[in-house]
Amino acid sequence: MSDNMSEDVTFRSRRWVRPEDLNAYGTLFGGSLLRWIDEEAAIYAIIQLGNPRAVTKYISEIDFVSSARQGDLIEMGLRATAFGRTSLTMRAEVRNMITRDRILTIEKIVFVGLDDHGQPIPHGYTDITYERDRLPHHHGLMRTEDGSTAD
Repeated sequence: MSDNMSEDVTFRSRRWVRPEDLNAYGTLFGGSLLRWIDEEAAIYAIIQLGNPRAVTKYISEIDFVSSARQGDLIEMGLRATAFGRTSLTMRAEVRNMITRDRILTIEKIVFVGLDDHGQPIPHGYTDITYERDRLPHHHGLMRTEDGSTAD
């Protein structure tokens, strides 16, 4: 990803580092950060695969290069790098928005879409979409005014 995480990132979110996110040394606990990345990657995969049953299949080596402290703002960026028959592969990068330092890079995160029986299912997509209705259209789910889902 580029140094400013702007041109090649297709999904981005931010978090505020709070006391409950810290390790014994007063810096961001790596486990908290990995949980956030996995959650954000899951949301991105669900949208891109059009399947609410997208699960983490693989996470490559994680390269921690710096950390964050309480009160820092971090930005997580994800970029789709490949679509497989049943999967989506992406790359992740996290930066400290206060210091502008890169916190970590993960070269490869793979999510797989599953059917109702927990088996991989082809998704039929080959490129990224910015349409927010891929998921409802694909599964016939629509949100009602009260927030519930209807067929």
